[in-house]
Formats: sequence, structure tokens, C-alpha cells
Amino acid sequence: MKKAAVIVAPGFEEGETLTIVDIIRRANLQCDLVGFEEIVEGSHKIIIKCDKVLNQDVIDYDMIILPGGYPGATNLRDNDDLINILKKMNEKNKYVCAMCAAPIVLEKANLLEGKKYTAYVGYDKRIKQGNYLTDKVVIDDNIVTSRGPATSYAFAYKLVDLLGGDSLAVKKRMVYFNAFNVKEDE
Repeated sequence: MKKAAVIVAPGFEEGETLTIVDIIRRANLQCDLVGFEEIVEGSHKIIIKCDKVLNQDVIDYDMIILPGGYPGATNLRDNDDLINILKKMNEKNKYVCAMCAAPIVLEKANLLEGKKYTAYVGYDKRIKQGNYLTDKVVIDDNIVTSRGPATSYAFAYKLVDLLGGDSLAVKKRMVYFNAFNVKEDE
């Protein structure tokens, strides 16, 4: 079974983080919360207990996911061990995913060079690499990005599909189509 790791740094965006983990787990796929520490406090003072603490073993995962939030995104960006892990995963053509403010981490790892990406509003002016788009989710080879808290569902469903899961079944169980005016492929 393919597995995903959501990296949790102090100041993480709680809504993004928990939505992603919840949806991937609902698809019966492994998705671990991998924290800088076992207990991590988010940007809105919600505290979570992570499944694992970040180390080189995360390179064995099929997908690594970086939620945004402040100062979470800057804490991710400033962690040299994480930057090296992202580079190694990219070299192995594994999925490297980021949303909201977290594409700044991909930029520091030089993973946006020549790539299409999206991020939180205004990040087209902050991030100098790549080609910024305003789509909810952007996939360019193994790099997957999304806009912000409101796009967490679309992002997580796309990640389920990339991991080989059935996002349509999860969308139906979660009444996604009743709550949002979206097509089945969104």
C-alpha cells in the first residue's frame, strides 16, 4: 500500500493539516502525521500528537505533504533536514506536495524551477521560481500544490487519486457534491 506523510511543524495550519489526513485515511490509505516533535501546536493553538517524529525514514514514503500556516511554513522552510529530505524524494520522483504558504519550502529546495505551481494569494510575488497559476490544485510531474484552507478538500481528494485511492467514493460518503457546486473530477 502506498503511504503519505504530512509534515507538522510548530505553527501549522490546523484546518489544512487535519483535512488532508482525514480524507486520505477515509480512502483507507496510510497517512501519518510526522512532526518536528511528537506534540506540536498549530497556528491557532490546537495541539496534536503526531504518529512519528521527522527523520530520514520519511524518504521511504510515496508522498510528502506540507501544509501551510504561519509560522508553520517558515518553520518548514528553515529546517535543513526537511529540505534535504524533499530533494531526495524529488530525485526519486516521489510526490512532493505543498499548499498555502508552504510552496516557499519547495522554492528553498529548488523544486519549483521550471514548474507550474499555486499557493496562497500574493505568493506569486514572493516566490521567484516557477510559473504561478490560480487553479485550486496544480500538478506538474511529481510536484503538487494548492491555494489555501478552502482548497484543502480538493487538494486532499487529488492526493488520494495520486496515491491510487478512490476519491469519488470518499467524496460521495462525505456529501461533497451536496455541499459544493463541483463536478466529479474536481
